[in-house]
Amino acid sequence: MYTPESARFISILTQNTVALILAGGRGSRLKQLTDWRAKPAVPFGGKFRIIDFPLSNCLNSGIRRIGVVTQYKAHSLIQHIQRGWGFLRGEFNEFVEIMPAQQRLAESWYKGTGDAVYQNIDIIRTYDPKYVLILAGDHIYKMDYGQMLAFHVNAEADMTVGCIEVPVAEATAFGVMSVDESDRVTAFSEKPQNPTPIPGRPDTALASMGIYVFNADFLYEQLIRDADDPKSSHDFGSDLIPHIVSRHRVFAHRFSDSCVGGNDRSCSYWRDVGTVDAYWEANMELTKITPDLNLYDNRWPIWTYQEQLPPAKFVFDEDSRRGMAVDSMVSGGCIISGATVRRSLLFSNVVVENRANLEDAVVLPNVQIGPDARLKRVVIDKGTRIPAGLVVGEDPEEDARRFYRTDKGITLITPEMLGQQLHRAPR
Repeated sequence: MYTPESARFISILTQNTVALILAGGRGSRLKQLTDWRAKPAVPFGGKFRIIDFPLSNCLNSGIRRIGVVTQYKAHSLIQHIQRGWGFLRGEFNEFVEIMPAQQRLAESWYKGTGDAVYQNIDIIRTYDPKYVLILAGDHIYKMDYGQMLAFHVNAEADMTVGCIEVPVAEATAFGVMSVDESDRVTAFSEKPQNPTPIPGRPDTALASMGIYVFNADFLYEQLIRDADDPKSSHDFGSDLIPHIVSRHRVFAHRFSDSCVGGNDRSCSYWRDVGTVDAYWEANMELTKITPDLNLYDNRWPIWTYQEQLPPAKFVFDEDSRRGMAVDSMVSGGCIISGATVRRSLLFSNVVVENRANLEDAVVLPNVQIGPDARLKRVVIDKGTRIPAGLVVGEDPEEDARRFYRTDKGITLITPEMLGQQLHRAPR
């Protein structure tokens, strides 16, 4: 587990490491939330975006050479990185660089996660790293990557895979591995129909987190070999890792050994917010009295682009229109004007007008909620204008007719669903 003392011991490893964050995916299971942004750019936690978590983990771990590999609808992601992550100094060989798909080595866009790294291999070589850390850009967690690097070096590994224990029933969504008594990986299967459980624990499997450490020269060799294979889909989980496991030294590093948190629950916190239900639930967790994810930890802060906004404001103290928020998180620039907000998370610049009522709501930035609206168990996308008197969360059939409603009863509302064309010119 992370301690400040161990961080000092491993700093030489992190200084010799380049991190690559794979941030080009759409995240189609988030439905209309990713119609106009890549999944890593989706807002989370009131003021952050999903990609801020792996970026902050890198910075807090001492890794200050970072490439962000983009592809799908990357404008808002690139804008966020330029505004919020441009404070590192190139003179000190520190950077967060954007690596858009640009057909450097082939006349095609990225075909898979392995191909995304391969097509930037010439850029990576110019950094001259000893180790390359490859990260998914779409998970929420706090982890000291330096601990994983130390494990990798001590094991004399060619490759190390970050892993987490998951229920077997959920393991079909992950790469699943088997390990020996020294945690050397003996088998790896990507999204298997029948996941192999941990010996002696039939209900639990060991799943890949999409976090990999490579010796740099070894990574180059494997990427070139895979690029020359016409049968490969050029994906780490489907192609590269299964090939490497049977021929080279691959080890599993357990998340419990490098997670960061103040207690057992927060230390084991890892979320794939890849569905509307999971996204709503992860944001709602933050409104609890003591959430598993601690965003108030100055020892391991989550960095982001900080807009210069006025404080949140609550106005009117009358029985018929009292501006109040209970068991909620309210960000800068918000105005709760004679409305009631309960168990909700409001991002920046949200206005809730007279007598409106919000319960269990996740409201993204720049949303305006009209008077007398009643909204329960909703996710409202950025820039939406909720009309006066709109009721959502009380009639499931009516909600499903107008909006996207999940099987668990969460309703997603976007501007386009209300006829508000923020991204297309009106016809």
